[in-house]
Amino acid sequence: MRRCSISIPSNIAEGCSRRSNKEMYRFLEIALGSPFELETQLMLTKDLYPSVGVTNQHKSEILEIQKMINAFKSKLIASS
Repeated sequence: MRRCSISIPSNIAEGCSRRSNKEMYRFLEIALGSPFELETQLMLTKDLYPSVGVTNQHKSEILEIQKMINAFKSKLIASS
């Protein structure tokens, strides 16, 4: 879960260092995969370890991150 969480801003930062919007978009796609991976891991945690206490707040925060990355992708396409 830590790896997924770290991967999101790391891929966005790496994409920002690239020379084209196409490359930046590619790294946003990679970054978008990480919150989906994190969501899956939280679902598995909830099933395997019910006492851990995965909440709807966790899910809504992940959804918000997914929306922000998608908005970034849309703005990137619009500016091309």
